[in-house]
Amino acid sequence: MLNAHQQQILRLLIASQGMSRTLIAEQMKLSKAAITTQVKEMLNAGLLEESIPESNGQGRPSVLLKMRADSAYFLGASLLGERVVLVLIDMHGHTLAATEMALHLAPAQLVAAIAAAIPALIAKKSISLDQVIGLGVTLSGFIDEHQAVCVQSALLGWKNVPLAEMLKQQTGLDVSLENDAKALAVSEKMFGVAKKARNFTLISHGDGIGSAHFFQGQLHRGAHGGAGEIAHCTIEPGGRPCRCGKRGCLDTLASLTAIRESTRDKALESESIGELEALAVKGNSAAIAILHQAGHALGLSIANIIQMNDPELIVIAHQPDAFDGLLKTVVMQAIDSNVLPAMMGKTPIANIAINEQSWARAAASVAAYRFIIHLPD
Repeated sequence: MLNAHQQQILRLLIASQGMSRTLIAEQMKLSKAAITTQVKEMLNAGLLEESIPESNGQGRPSVLLKMRADSAYFLGASLLGERVVLVLIDMHGHTLAATEMALHLAPAQLVAAIAAAIPALIAKKSISLDQVIGLGVTLSGFIDEHQAVCVQSALLGWKNVPLAEMLKQQTGLDVSLENDAKALAVSEKMFGVAKKARNFTLISHGDGIGSAHFFQGQLHRGAHGGAGEIAHCTIEPGGRPCRCGKRGCLDTLASLTAIRESTRDKALESESIGELEALAVKGNSAAIAILHQAGHALGLSIANIIQMNDPELIVIAHQPDAFDGLLKTVVMQAIDSNVLPAMMGKTPIANIAINEQSWARAAASVAAYRFIIHLPD
C-alpha cells in the first residue's frame, strides 16, 4: 500500500515525461533526503525506473525517474459499435488485452456484462484487480460535467443514466464516462500525435462528426460538459433535417452517413466512400458534387475553429481509407480558403486512422487522464 507521499510522487511522474529527485522535492516542498527514501521503496517495488538523458554538453545530466509501463493499468469500454469492446492498457498506453461482448441497451444488463468480463480480461496478463486504477467508458452522446451520467444518447436511446455509479457498484472501480470525440482527444494527448501540444483540436469523422479541444494542456468540457458539439453547428440554414431536430447541421452534409444518403439519392452504384472516390476519379459529376459538398462543409467548420481558437494542431481522426482522394483535397482547400490570409497554412493538420479498438483504448485513456489531472497543487 502506497503512503500519501508516494501517491503524490506517482501523480507527478505520470503527468510528466520524467522528473529528477531534486525537482520532485521542490514540487512537494520536502527535503531531497525524504524524497530519496520514498523513491527507494518505490524502485524496489517495481513502480518506477531510472533513466539518464543524453548529455547536452553542460555537465552530467540528472537521473530521471519515470513510471514503469506495468506500474498501473486502466480498463476502457467502447459503446460505439454493434458490440462492446473492452480493453486493458498499461501506463504507457499500450493495449495489453481485449475482448468483445453483446451491446445490451438496457443499462443494468450492460453493466452486468461488462463487470462479468473484467476478471477474465485482466487474467490474460496475470494482473490482479487491485492493480487496475480505473475504468473509462466512451459513447456517442452528451455526458454531464462530472463524467458520471449519460444525459442523452440517441444511439443508445438513453436519458439521464447514472452509468458511472452503476458500474462502480458492480466492479468496485472508479469509473469515468466520456463523449467519443473527447475521449479520443484525451488518448491522442496522452499517448498519440498531440502529446506535445498544449492547445489543439481533434475532429472525429465517421458516421457522425465530433470535436474536442485542449486549452493550456487541459481538456475543455464546457460549463455543462457539452463543449465541442460541432456536428450540430448550422452550416446550411434551412437545409436537410437533422436527427437533433434542427436543419442544415454539419452532420447532415459531411458525415459518412450523409455521404451515403446523398449517394443513394443520386442512385450511384457505390457501397463505400472508396468506391465513390473511384467514381469521382472517372469523372462522375454526381460523385464529384457529393464529395465537394461534404469536404467544403467539413473544411469550413475546421477553418472556423482555427479562426476562433488558433490551435497549435488540428487532428482529423477518420475511418480507414475514408479520408483520401478528393474529399481530403477539398477539406484542405476549404480550410485555406476560409481563414484569414495571415493564418493560411500555419496550423498543422494531422490525420489518423481509427478502428473500433481505438475507441476502447480512448476510453481507457480517459480513466488514466482522470487519475493524472487530480494532481496536488
